[in-house]
Parts: sequence; structure tokens; C-alpha cells
Amino acid sequence: MLMNKFSKYSFILFFCLGLNAVSLHAASSKTTLRVCAAKDELPYSDYKKTGFENSIAKVLAKNMNRKLEFIWSERAAIFLINDLLKKGSCDLVIGVDEGDARVLTSKPYYRSSYAFIYRKDKGIAVDSWQSPDLQKLKKFAYTPGSPAEVMLRKIGKYEENFNYLMSLINFKSRRNSYSRYHPEKMVNEVIQGNADIAILWAPEAARYVNEATELVTMNVINESKVKYKGEYIEHHYNQSLAVRENDKELLEDLNEALDKSMDEITKILKQEGVPLIQSKDIAYH
Repeated sequence: MLMNKFSKYSFILFFCLGLNAVSLHAASSKTTLRVCAAKDELPYSDYKKTGFENSIAKVLAKNMNRKLEFIWSERAAIFLINDLLKKGSCDLVIGVDEGDARVLTSKPYYRSSYAFIYRKDKGIAVDSWQSPDLQKLKKFAYTPGSPAEVMLRKIGKYEENFNYLMSLINFKSRRNSYSRYHPEKMVNEVIQGNADIAILWAPEAARYVNEATELVTMNVINESKVKYKGEYIEHHYNQSLAVRENDKELLEDLNEALDKSMDEITKILKQEGVPLIQSKDIAYH
């Protein structure tokens, strides 16, 4: 009896799992491109579709001959894969690091870098972590957990900067909640003279630098990798599209669409002011 009961419920379990897998696979259709997108995460995306990744989505859908549908998330873009993509609510995340282990990623469509942003009248020149002018500076705006945090520890500027960094989120504890260090705020900190320099992912900051181009300069960090405590800290990254691990057919379609779309995508990125780093893997048009 026990064996029969186990077999019965095993069958039900496997049947349900099978239906779930089928439903996830069927979620990506040939007629609609369902894009996971954050509702309030400029410059990447917002519900008004004014982010540069919203524009890239429009180009891809057009060149795939599919209707575009944004599936919006109230939460930050870092949650899109687990909250929406893996659950089958949508089929595509735009702007992930190539090779992200959680998903299948497309061929890269651009490569960019972290960058130093500072006032033009500051009287400094910084494009490398070896730049002597860095030692003259006291207040650094950056995102915790980014390469900048590691490198500020290396050059001995982390501890003295900690209180200023926490002031950017009003000293709110980040232990049990997500607090975004908004790039517009950090660029404005530089413009207003509250920060000596910002070290940000250039695509995230480019829009706000462009709006104040007469006041600030943005120099990409010229080292692709910097060694720290025996490990290499990456500063340049390829950006790709992400789909679920079982959605290989959609991935093939997206790779074909990228080939057709590179002219338009490159134009969007250049208009945004994103610094594009040359790479053997990417043919900018």
C-alpha cells in the first residue's frame, strides 16, 4: 500500500512539474516579445519607456517582427531574473553581464567600463587608479559592492569616505533592504561640489553627465583589470541579453535580431553618451 501511495503521488508530482516546464517553455511565443523591465530604474528603464534599454527592446521587437510587451516590476532591475524571468512571467532581460551563470546570454552587443567623473574646474586629471591626483581627494561617490569599493580599500581611501557614502542614502541600514545609490544623485553630488569625484558604471551615469557636460568630465577607467590581493578586479564588461536556460530557440532568434539591429542599437548607445570599448566580439556599426 505504501509503495502504491508513493507511486501515485510521485506521478502527480512529476505530472505537475512537467506541466510547469511546458508552460514556461510555451511562455515565449513567436509573435510577442515579453521583456522584463523595471518600472523606475532610469537611465535603463521606466514605465514611460524613456530608458535606453526600453529603446533597445523596441528595436529588437521590430526586427524580430514581434509585438513588444513590457512586463513591469516595482522592484529594482537586479531582481528581474529571479522575480520575473525564471518564473515565466516574461522572456527577456536586457543588459546583463555576458556569461551570467543564472541564465543563457546572447552574443554581446556592447562593451563599456566604470568611469571617473569630476568637475572640469577641479584641476585634476584622473583616468586610472594609479593617477596621483586620487590621493588629493577625500569624498568619493560610488555604489557599494562595485569595483570602486575594492579599489578604494587598496589605495587607502575607503575608511575615511564611509560616513560620506552612507549620507547618500541618509544613513539607512542596507542590511535588510535594498537602497539604490542613484547615478543622477551621485553625478549631482560632483556638480554641487559635495563629492570630489564619482566612480560609476559609465552607461548608468552617461545621461546625467551629458546633461551637465559643460561642468563635468567622464573618463573611462583605462585598466580592464586591476590586481588586488591576488585577484583581478574587472572594470570593463560585455553586455548581453538574458533568457531562461531552457529557451534556446528564443536565444537563437535574439542573436539573429542583434545582427540586424546593431546599427540602431549603436546609435541609441551613442546618443545616450555610453562609452563604447572596442572588442573582438562586437562589431559596432
